Amino acid sequence: MNHPTLAPGAVRRPVPAELMDELRDRFGEHFSTAAAVREHHGRDESPFAAIPPDGVVHAHDADDVAAAVTACARHRVPVIPYGVGTSLEGHLLAVQGGISIDLSQMNRVVSIDADDLTATVEPGVTRKQLNDALKDTGLFFPIDPGADASIGGMAATRASGTNAVRYGSMRENVLGLEVVTASGERIHTGTRARKSAAGYDLTRLFVGSEGTLGVITAITVRLYPQPEALSAASVSFPTVRAAVDTVIQTIQLGVPVARSEFLDASAVRAINAYSKLELREQTTLFFEFHGSEAGVAEQARTVQELARENGGEDFEWATRPEDRSRLWNARHSAFFAGLQLRPGARAITTDTCVPISRLADSLIGAHEILERATVPTTILGHVGDGNFHCMLLIDPDNPDEVAEGERLNAEIVRLAISMDGTCTGEHGVGLHKMEFLREEAGDGAIAMMRSIKRALDPHDIMNPGKIFAL
Repeated sequence: MNHPTLAPGAVRRPVPAELMDELRDRFGEHFSTAAAVREHHGRDESPFAAIPPDGVVHAHDADDVAAAVTACARHRVPVIPYGVGTSLEGHLLAVQGGISIDLSQMNRVVSIDADDLTATVEPGVTRKQLNDALKDTGLFFPIDPGADASIGGMAATRASGTNAVRYGSMRENVLGLEVVTASGERIHTGTRARKSAAGYDLTRLFVGSEGTLGVITAITVRLYPQPEALSAASVSFPTVRAAVDTVIQTIQLGVPVARSEFLDASAVRAINAYSKLELREQTTLFFEFHGSEAGVAEQARTVQELARENGGEDFEWATRPEDRSRLWNARHSAFFAGLQLRPGARAITTDTCVPISRLADSLIGAHEILERATVPTTILGHVGDGNFHCMLLIDPDNPDEVAEGERLNAEIVRLAISMDGTCTGEHGVGLHKMEFLREEAGDGAIAMMRSIKRALDPHDIMNPGKIFAL
């Protein structure tokens, strides 16, 4: 795809043969320059065409990462961290060439400290793998972006997901990190203590830095007790506003709902076909409640009453584990279900988040903008915390459709920014939102970010060309 947002920083740097020989000697069969491997590591779920790296190191421990980064730093060659490839914003694309460091084999759960409600994992551990390891402890890790993303990638992009309305995002749930810096040094940030006032908060600096400041090689995260009772429900509404008003009233009343997901009629139609459900194809909310038996029952009654007052109907409960799993698996598959509305298309996705009081204006405004689209669209999102996603399914080889998709995307993002919202609630900036970040943060804040980047990565080798251009 000849995409205009690839222009900043999209000049490949030369990779010396000396470096390639050095990596072959150090990593042997764990270093590859095969075209298929490079192509795989230069593609994600974003609308951009693949931009492969010059080589791929398959790291197995932090020493491997440090050795690879040290070698690349000596030759001033870019380094691009790679988890499982689920990014939606072009984070993985080697826009300046360089070496991809695949962290997927660093997949050990290092420790589970049940008494302290923490776990330490390597970056390639996925959220499902961690929760499988926690099954016999009575604990769970709640951050749930949908895809079975790696914990390292989730920390790097400050991910959140369906449970964020109750449990927060990776920002609140990462206690400490091990990071390989741009010079190849291994540093530790944070501790397993629940709070600290010791010095600069380097953990929060690296969480959300999208691989531009260092490579995360270990993560210590918060865990939570499994709730005594869980209950999920779906309810359909006659209008978008009726559904959104129900969510706003739920949050403003202080109901501690665990999940509150919005799907427009097109998104429901897609998941019905993809996941073999029979939901009414109208604007729909999915809810989940966590707590004691009595607490869950009270939460459910309150939300059901609010939904009825706003015209909600077909309030269907999913109390058995298998029914809840089917409902949430369908929600987690919504991105791929949406793609099936137009096989062969690529998705341009928005990721706006606004204050809860502006959710109705933002979501209804986005809905009205999408009504002008000539391509298929869906809206879904974690509206309990003001975050939702619009998907525009474009033919990547049709310049008119690409331009239309980007124009409508820009309208939706700028609407959110005008409401004191953000261009990205959880996906990160990557390539796709660089201009929107400038509009949101302002030139002064971007200049400060550049100063931090230059101080920690003076030769701009860590995932260059992402977030902002130097």
